[in-house]
Amino acid sequence: MIKRRSMLLRAMALGVSVPLGGCNYEDPEHPDLADKFLHAMSAWNDRVQAALFDPHTLAPTFKPDQITRPPRFNAFYSIDQAPVVDEATYRLELGGQIQDKTPWKLTQLRVLPQESQITRFVCVEGWRVIGQWSGVPLRDFLRRVGADTRCKYVSFKCADGYYSSIDMPSALHPQTILALDFLGQPLTPPFGAPVRLRIPTKLGFKNPKSIVQLAVTNIYPGGYWADQGYNWFSGS
Repeated sequence: MIKRRSMLLRAMALGVSVPLGGCNYEDPEHPDLADKFLHAMSAWNDRVQAALFDPHTLAPTFKPDQITRPPRFNAFYSIDQAPVVDEATYRLELGGQIQDKTPWKLTQLRVLPQESQITRFVCVEGWRVIGQWSGVPLRDFLRRVGADTRCKYVSFKCADGYYSSIDMPSALHPQTILALDFLGQPLTPPFGAPVRLRIPTKLGFKNPKSIVQLAVTNIYPGGYWADQGYNWFSGS
């Protein structure tokens, strides 16, 4: 999986930078002209996507008979390496610009109002599937814990070492949820148990699994793939 993603990124980089002949991509600590150009283009893409993003426009929804079966597993590790989180001792840690940082148990999350959606999951590698997720609207949760929604970012850390972040307007989008269920059943480890982000307005790698920490900040948090050169905003 990592090799496929790296090859895709390298191909994109080489395709964009053909005019920048003689450039070296092998030394990330000493960026050359091509590196600087690609980072500048990525930052520009982020700004354009953010400017075009409409917080009131919904991602397409689908009917139950359109759900992809069997569901497709996707991660930067094999399915047998998916982390198993003890739901009895699970706590969602909170940080950053949040008034009430008391950790949340899974049982507490489940008694909050839930919403369900059947939406399309789009992978940067080119494939897409349709699934049914349900959980707590992130905007409702942020308001409940007293998050400062004037901040720029919401970041996530995961049990598998993955980390990601999204912009605040996307976090407040009505379809962005802290998913607890998939296909009508509690999430299983391969699909992000016990809590994952489901955000259908962004690419799949912006949907982190097995979230153990959520924070609100004005400091750019980056992300596992964004820090390796992927476009950070990665949404519509």
